[in-house]
Amino acid sequence: MNDASSVSNSRYDRGFEVLRTVGGAAADAVIARIAETAPDLARLTVEFGYGDIYSRPGLTLRQRQLINVAALSAMGTAAPQLRFHIDGALNVGVTPAEVVETIIHISVYAGIPASLNGLAVAKAAFTDRPDLASPIVLAPNPGEETAKERYERGLEALNRIDGEAGHQVIAALADIAPDMARYVIEFAFADVYSRPVLDLATRELATIAACTALGTAAPQLRVHIHGLLNVGGTREEVIEAITQMAGYAGFPAALNGIAAAREVFEIRDAEEEKH
Repeated sequence: MNDASSVSNSRYDRGFEVLRTVGGAAADAVIARIAETAPDLARLTVEFGYGDIYSRPGLTLRQRQLINVAALSAMGTAAPQLRFHIDGALNVGVTPAEVVETIIHISVYAGIPASLNGLAVAKAAFTDRPDLASPIVLAPNPGEETAKERYERGLEALNRIDGEAGHQVIAALADIAPDMARYVIEFAFADVYSRPVLDLATRELATIAACTALGTAAPQLRVHIHGLLNVGGTREEVIEAITQMAGYAGFPAALNGIAAAREVFEIRDAEEEKH
């Protein structure tokens, strides 16, 4: 066997091992179905998607599955693949509540219809696994919270997560759509970001994946790269999340995401040098 074949087989074997960890019993059937029509695509899916990308350090399999759920829910064009990755998330220890919360989170970035469609896929996955815990988690009831208190709670979350980058977004809306600025604070941060189950770093990773995959939200992607770093995430996690999107949203989307990350890193490096 020549060296090229050995390298290829090594990547394939490594990839299939990871694929089986994620996909369980369904992994072989999925690849077999692709191979019936496009055997080379089946091989490339295993070698690149799992042998190259999923085998990289920097993110756990739980993180990788959650950002796939986020991105595929946001894109709204790949229900079968979303189902596979919801099942995969459950296979690697993600809870049903975490899956549901990730899809709810995406309503901020891709809209409520995208979340509703994603939840329909999740419900089907949960129905097929009745042994799982209930996915339903209710956020704490703020009781008689006033509109002002809700706004202030959202503003505090915005400050903590996105910092100055978030405030720039709000300020840019003040002279043209002040109500939109208020909705960002009240809905995105008071209602969604403040929900339980997912920590802030996971929410920001999900947001980075979704904004990268959508390919239409570079300014927001930059804000949330800042956000992830502000809440304890690492630059490696940023790059890994964006790199993974090459397999799900294409190389142009991932390359644009990397360009956004470069800008954020350069800004933060310059700020550190000042201090």
